Amino acid sequence: MSNLLHTLVNRISRLAGIGLLGMGLAVANTSVAAQQPVNTKAPPNDFVQTVADNALQALKKEPEAKNGNIARINELVNQYILPYVNFEKTTRLAAGRYWRQATPQQQTDLVNAFKGTLIRTYSGALQQADNVSSITPLPFRGDPTADDVVVRTTMSQSNGPVIGVDYRLEKAAEGWRIYDLNVEGIWLIQNYRNQFAQQIAQNGIDGLINALNQRNQR
Repeated sequence: MSNLLHTLVNRISRLAGIGLLGMGLAVANTSVAAQQPVNTKAPPNDFVQTVADNALQALKKEPEAKNGNIARINELVNQYILPYVNFEKTTRLAAGRYWRQATPQQQTDLVNAFKGTLIRTYSGALQQADNVSSITPLPFRGDPTADDVVVRTTMSQSNGPVIGVDYRLEKAAEGWRIYDLNVEGIWLIQNYRNQFAQQIAQNGIDGLINALNQRNQR
């Protein structure tokens, strides 16, 4: 794995971990309640809040996940997070013009490698749960009837400054889907796009896929 991609993954993991941790701890000061049905066609802030609440409740009930049991973490992520994330769109935008040059199989493999990276990120984020005191949704500024919106939140930490975490959503036929994160002014996709372009130019699509998969296996 090149030093460039190693640096990229470490940085992205830190940023995405903050955002994903926010998804799982948006009501960190509340008691565990029953799981709520997720209305993917609710107002954007309500949609994000419900997904976050459910992820938190699952986390509180799963000491194995907090202790780093990757199999259990994968189950929780697949159940509470992945159904509401459009990984294909995130990967396509991150790959930029190279996405169109990839074969259908390469596109599938790249999406899976990217998904594996974020699952590993969530694993690390879970172990930092005690450092988050609260997540506060900010007033929604956009048009809730639009097809592409941003939900803004702030995350308070017990051992650090308040951090801004934004979620970009798209409205699909089945309802809202998250496809990008912004942590303190840095969009996840933009970081991937800039650095992946260099990796692909050097080693091709397969080189990028292999590098991500190698990292995911560690």
